Amino acid sequence: MKLSAVPIFPAYYTPADKLGWYGLRVFCGAVLLFLLLPILVIIPLSFSNSSFLSYPIPGWSLRWYEELFASSDWARATRNSFIVAPLATLIATALGTLAAVGLARVQFFGKGLLTSLLIAPMVVPIVVVGVSTYLFFAKIGLSDSYTGLVLVHAALGAPFVVTTVMATLQGFNQNLVKASLSLGAGPLQTFFRVTLPVIAPGVISGALFAFATSFDEVVVTLFLAGPTQTTLPRQMFTGIRENISPTIAAVATLLILFTALLMMTMEWLRGRVKK
Repeated sequence: MKLSAVPIFPAYYTPADKLGWYGLRVFCGAVLLFLLLPILVIIPLSFSNSSFLSYPIPGWSLRWYEELFASSDWARATRNSFIVAPLATLIATALGTLAAVGLARVQFFGKGLLTSLLIAPMVVPIVVVGVSTYLFFAKIGLSDSYTGLVLVHAALGAPFVVTTVMATLQGFNQNLVKASLSLGAGPLQTFFRVTLPVIAPGVISGALFAFATSFDEVVVTLFLAGPTQTTLPRQMFTGIRENISPTIAAVATLLILFTALLMMTMEWLRGRVKK
């Protein structure tokens, strides 16, 4: 049996429609390349044997990766980032999910105002957040501490969880919750067995955004973190300000690979949850 090829375009497409179809894809590809090229251009620089960030590359070497892994400052900054970001993500995901579920279930006066307050850290200038949290935390002894840094990063990441989970809950059938409760399940059991599996894609997406927000944040860290709480973004900022070393290119390359791996892992998890 001979299978006929499926045409790309419907029969009613005119030459102008086909030209627009190809033109749109070429334009989207050009925009994507424009956005990605500044990120990808840093990768070859991390393998340069030159002491300066410059093109053309005179030679190839792993010198800057060796300096990166041998540096105690970079090791401390990496350890701090992988302490603060996961903790902040857990707090932001838990609080943001609960807030979104509560807002979706209940109608009350001032709901819009409360929602605006919850997502305010997304729109308030980050310098304002840094100054205000520093002045407040300094009075209660939380400045220059991991606790203060984790709390602020969680507050910055929680709005992303709230927005993604609320978007997922728009199509959630509340009758499922009522049915579960009517069959004898408690509120916690209903949440973990009925609600959470349905909104899991939104929770995972929000957690990813919260983690990225915490992991990349530098302005608030400059205000709150002491010498022992230096994170990777702050260490990179310090290196750029004092001495532009290709070690920063090596760090940036590893962060690009880590981010890409994290996003692929999250997409894989979301795919499994949808199944």
